[in-house]
Amino acid sequence: MHMSGNGAASRKRVLVIDYGMGNLNSVVNALATLGYAARTSERKEDIANADAYVLPGVGAFGEAMKNLQRLDIVGLLAEQVLERRKPFLGICLGMQLMAEDSEELGFHKGLGWIRGHVLRIDQRDGIRLPHVGWNNVDVRGKQPLFENIATGSNYYFDHTYRLECDPSNVLATCRYGSDIVAAVRHENIFATQFHPEKSQVKGLKLLRNFLNYAEAGQS
Repeated sequence: MHMSGNGAASRKRVLVIDYGMGNLNSVVNALATLGYAARTSERKEDIANADAYVLPGVGAFGEAMKNLQRLDIVGLLAEQVLERRKPFLGICLGMQLMAEDSEELGFHKGLGWIRGHVLRIDQRDGIRLPHVGWNNVDVRGKQPLFENIATGSNYYFDHTYRLECDPSNVLATCRYGSDIVAAVRHENIFATQFHPEKSQVKGLKLLRNFLNYAEAGQS
């Protein structure tokens, strides 16, 4: 584990949480393109000192939760995000970890920040799993995460499990056999099932919107 990113082109300190689940470079590089020298770290002092967080992730839900617990940062993250209301963006597995639990490879408790459950995608109409590739995303209403992004824009997905949650938390869906939750929000917590850092111009625009939200200090 390490710390990277020294200078800051912005007044908000963005931390990409390094908990051993996937390559973080694409996220850091995307943020750098937007002028943010984001840090990557799992250290408690860095988490406490950050102004906003990105939690990416690929891999298994249970392993991810074990890593977060082993690092002993679950409570600290909850304090910073739920109590201090610092802006948070989960990506792919990082979105699923927001749920109460997951049925992936057994039953695993999640962070429980959003009321919902992670279930396997229904394999109907001959669809293939995992769901890999570009898919249109239908946005529900006006939201800061999708500011100036047209509904129906394409984003890159790579997953086998999906989040099922209260419709009031759903920002966007995509169609893959059935409607799948593509993005969620709960107060200062945002998350996407797709990978904005791999979704070219529209992905960068979404990341810019999250950063703008963080800079504005909205809640």
